[in-house]
Amino acid sequence: MRRPPRERQGQLAKVGFVAQDAPTYPGLTVADHLRLGARLNPGWDDARAHDRIRRLGLDPGQRAARLSGGQRGQRGQRAQLALTLGIAKRPELLILDEPVAALDPLARREFMQELMEAVAEQEMSVVLAERSVYYGGLAAVLALPAVIGMFWGAPLITRELEAGTHRLAWNQTVTRTRWLVTKLGLAVLAAMTAAGLAGLAMTWWSGPIDRSAAGGEADSASVFFPRIDPVVFGGRGVVPIGCAAFAFMLGVTLGVIVRRTLPAMAATLAVFAAVQVAMPLWVRPHLADSVDVTLPFTQARPRSISLDAVSAVDFGRPGAWVLSEQTVNASGRAVGLPASFSDCTSLSDCTAVLVKAGYRQRVIYQPADHFWALQWAEAGIFLGLAVALAGVCVWRIRRVA
Repeated sequence: MRRPPRERQGQLAKVGFVAQDAPTYPGLTVADHLRLGARLNPGWDDARAHDRIRRLGLDPGQRAARLSGGQRGQRGQRAQLALTLGIAKRPELLILDEPVAALDPLARREFMQELMEAVAEQEMSVVLAERSVYYGGLAAVLALPAVIGMFWGAPLITRELEAGTHRLAWNQTVTRTRWLVTKLGLAVLAAMTAAGLAGLAMTWWSGPIDRSAAGGEADSASVFFPRIDPVVFGGRGVVPIGCAAFAFMLGVTLGVIVRRTLPAMAATLAVFAAVQVAMPLWVRPHLADSVDVTLPFTQARPRSISLDAVSAVDFGRPGAWVLSEQTVNASGRAVGLPASFSDCTSLSDCTAVLVKAGYRQRVIYQPADHFWALQWAEAGIFLGLAVALAGVCVWRIRRVA
């Protein structure tokens, strides 16, 4: 194995890393891990390492495999051992990748408390990678338009209709249309601004993740989706602006029609949710021209195989949104897997069988570079629907007794 250059060795000595699964050597004892850490790290703080092990109550003679059992708290001990190795290295930068993802709440609290104490004592920088923060932020952006429609749009006019206060305005030489436009104008602009800022902030913040996925660094097992994927698409770019305008006007319109606040709020949520499901299934795939390719299995590497077809392939288009996949024979007809396929013992053997039989994979997808075309098209649709709903509101208000 080639040793890294001397300057890289110096840089690596300044960085500590603790992975999500708290990697340790099952056959080594806790004391063995500390001795190994001392041999591999020139700046090793042996006193600090042994002090932490003693305070944590870990048995130096216990093997790491015994720390990873199923009893409550043991996974926390294994994570604490990994953290001890990272801290005793005395790094300037400590990187933690989902360190508490598999811990129970008690072990999680103890881990974070120990981490904060170590940071305060050692004055090191810490990068804490938490996927829950990423998906929490995404969920907030996706939910914001629905919240705006339910709790802002639906009650805006409905409360006045229920209380009868709208008559006071209409009897003071204010036309109904002017009254409605005044009520809606600033409100819808504020809703669009709030959602737009949230969407653009999420787009900027998740930029490194999106670039990683577009570059092919995120494989099928990754928990991060390409930005064009339906799971995250609605929380990026300008679509939240259109969604907020649509949700707001949907709430106002249903409130004017139903004239009861709570039923209008429930109806707004139901209709908005239905539209959010229908958009990626039936509308968005047709907003830009999709690409239809049929590739031999020498170019399309199988990633997932079902009972009668290859269900997913890696076809060299990272970051793409795959709309459909189909296994076809040499003549282009959709067929099941060849009979000899059941005899293969590995994925490479199965691929060789498919190549020999002349099978190919047909893939229909939206390329990653269609992201902004789809964003503007979908945002335009939502804004158009919002304008149409505003027209319905004006028509309905003019007919209110």
